[in-house]
Amino acid sequence: VFVCVHRCSLMGFDLNRHWANPSPWAHPTLHGVKQLIIEMYNNPKINLEFYIDIHAHSTMMNGFMYGNIFEDEERFQRQAVFPKLLCQNAEDFSYSSTSFNRDAVKAGTGRRFLGGLLNDTSYCYTLEVSFYSYILDGPMTTVPYTEEAYMKLGRNVARTFLDYYRLNSLVERPLSPAPKTR
Repeated sequence: VFVCVHRCSLMGFDLNRHWANPSPWAHPTLHGVKQLIIEMYNNPKINLEFYIDIHAHSTMMNGFMYGNIFEDEERFQRQAVFPKLLCQNAEDFSYSSTSFNRDAVKAGTGRRFLGGLLNDTSYCYTLEVSFYSYILDGPMTTVPYTEEAYMKLGRNVARTFLDYYRLNSLVERPLSPAPKTR
């Protein structure tokens, strides 16, 4: 969200509830992003595999994801792979807090709308990250989120994409470890 720290526009619209039918007048950024995603989806040269909407959460700790529920069990299982990999890469990400649902109240969100629009090889998530802190396993230590901690989570999301594509043999594994540089 560009103009404030909340997902409401200056006109008071909750932008994360208008994905089904955004107005060019009332929701111009949402309308533009939706059109861009549809153009990318319809372009045969582009394989749109992931959509991740990132939000801050005001009550829960850690990072976690929301995903969609599908009738196809295989698709549902494939969708769980990315959050499981992220949990391995990020100490502040909680797979146990991750949930997959199709709550009616979330129907207008990007995750739900695009999950119904895009094909079955596309995965749509909401990544929620606490405003405040995360809890480490073990001694149950609470660690405040800082700007650096948020950036570290971002790097871990990028690392998880690499792991995901390696797992699916879309990126080759290096033959030997890269030399360490300072």
